[in-house]
Amino acid sequence: MKATHNPPTTALVTPADLLRMAALYLRRHGWHQGTYYAPTDTPTPPACAVGAIGMACAGHRGNHFSDLPTDDRHVYLDAIAALTDHLDLHYPICLVDDDGFWLDEHTSPYSWNDDPLCTAEHVIAALEGAAKEWGRLHMQGGEN
Repeated sequence: MKATHNPPTTALVTPADLLRMAALYLRRHGWHQGTYYAPTDTPTPPACAVGAIGMACAGHRGNHFSDLPTDDRHVYLDAIAALTDHLDLHYPICLVDDDGFWLDEHTSPYSWNDDPLCTAEHVIAALEGAAKEWGRLHMQGGEN
């Protein structure tokens, strides 16, 4: 996998690595709401949470899933899933239908990122928290 915010390595990049790289990307290049990237001509624009994951994975803006080699797509999708799981635990959606039943909804990283109460600090903390949780659940004896 070509990751622009990670030193060259022969080790496989995990979803936790990608989430940490996305947090670093936001620290270096800025955070954005409303679209994946701020409207600018810079090759490293401010990005939303998922846009930062894509930049960390692909190294450029675009439709990251289709731009990625087939072997790397699972890491990108697993990183987004790990962020979604983290948001479900820490920022749950409390929805009730018309009959008073709880709806089983996942917290979307897209809508959560765009919430007016969300800040860059929240997004960076969520990316790092999701990375830590992924590492805790998936790494055996390694640093996480």
